[in-house]
Amino acid sequence: MKRNAVLRERLRHAEARLRRVETEMVQLRQLVRELSGSARATAVNSSIPPSANPPGAPTPRTKKPTGGTPGGQLGHEGHFRQLLPAQEVDEVVEHGPPVRCRFCGAMLPVESDREVVGRHQVMELPARAVRVAEHRALACRCGRCGRENAGTIPEAVRSRSTGPRLSAAVAMMACHFRGSRRCVERLVGEVLGAPLSLGSVVAREREMGQALGGPYEEVLGAVRRARVKHVDETSWRRAAHWLFAAASAVASAFALAHARTYGALKQLLGETVRGTLCTDRFGIYDRHPLERRAVCWAHLKRDFQRCVDRGGASARVGEAGLAVCRRVFALWRELRGGSLSRSGLRERVEPLRRRMHALLLRGTRCGVKKTAGFCRNVLRVEVALWRFAEVPGLEPTNNAAERALRPAVLWRKQSLGSHSRAGCRFVEQILSVTATLRRRGRKVLDYLEAALAAHRLGQPPPSVFAP
Repeated sequence: MKRNAVLRERLRHAEARLRRVETEMVQLRQLVRELSGSARATAVNSSIPPSANPPGAPTPRTKKPTGGTPGGQLGHEGHFRQLLPAQEVDEVVEHGPPVRCRFCGAMLPVESDREVVGRHQVMELPARAVRVAEHRALACRCGRCGRENAGTIPEAVRSRSTGPRLSAAVAMMACHFRGSRRCVERLVGEVLGAPLSLGSVVAREREMGQALGGPYEEVLGAVRRARVKHVDETSWRRAAHWLFAAASAVASAFALAHARTYGALKQLLGETVRGTLCTDRFGIYDRHPLERRAVCWAHLKRDFQRCVDRGGASARVGEAGLAVCRRVFALWRELRGGSLSRSGLRERVEPLRRRMHALLLRGTRCGVKKTAGFCRNVLRVEVALWRFAEVPGLEPTNNAAERALRPAVLWRKQSLGSHSRAGCRFVEQILSVTATLRRRGRKVLDYLEAALAAHRLGQPPPSVFAP
């Protein structure tokens, strides 16, 4: 009996040691998987672009070929170039009817009623697309005293070398087409035939920034008053480090800040942040009341994919989470397509809500440290996941803010940021005004010209939201 007791005690210790070894093996396998790259951040499971994928990362998924031919398909609605109105045409070339009738061969009368049966417009860029007005100061000599009396060119004329429309085009090229100042200088000189110095390009940007002070505040006010806002941020360089963007249903506003903090966000949205914010799960947004916050499902989907890539118990959590994400996006497509009402959406997300809650609780106990931490993080903002089903105008993703930031990201990569506070101010103003004008379907150049002309005359600028 004594020998049996000793053997049972040894067996108990061996089983405990085996469990510890197995636990350590699971942890070491997870560590090897992360270090070897299978669970590293890629374009599939994180927000990094495909161009920044690490070596050995899986190839981004592409759509399966449909088997159809490239280009427009049979039956699709065509998109054609719109002809300019007749009053905007600079030259008309008429091609008369034939001399003889194409049907009976009889001579056609020279003088007869003719009608236009076809129009085709050919556009060409002239050798110099700008009109140059030269101001001359004249002088004459007095017949009585013999002294010369010279005229003077007004200071308002001498202070600038470009008119409002060309100045607006220079500012628009820098932002809207994301060119560097030297590229703008070459484009204006070689394509438009208007030789400008690099300093003139900078001066035009500075003047446009002064003209857009009022319109920028108008856009800011519209975004701050909006009931729903999609908010995101991206890095900037030199004089400021972060660019915040807020997109509402009618406008998009931008603001540069030195830090990625909630205080910096208030510079954009005001001291009292109003409305419902759709954001990612970055920590600064936790300062906003949870009952007026929505969380992006696209970020959540990438994080669940990251869980799948970790393997083991984490993979089971990630696969279940991806299934919920797919169902949420399917319901949203039905709502946008008109086959599902808002009340129907709220009713059909309830089972998904319970399913997600149980999944997150299970994930906190999965044994994989990073996956458990991710699940705890999502549980803190769980109610914000389903806000899109309750608030009209709110989307389940933060795509609106990311689309608004995209032009700014491309501009930053090419221009290398801003070196001065004045440059930062110009970035905020031109991005906000042009993005809002495009959302309203208005011509950017026409508005910039009108705002600059009003600024030069000391008059208030036109409204960004005018029809």
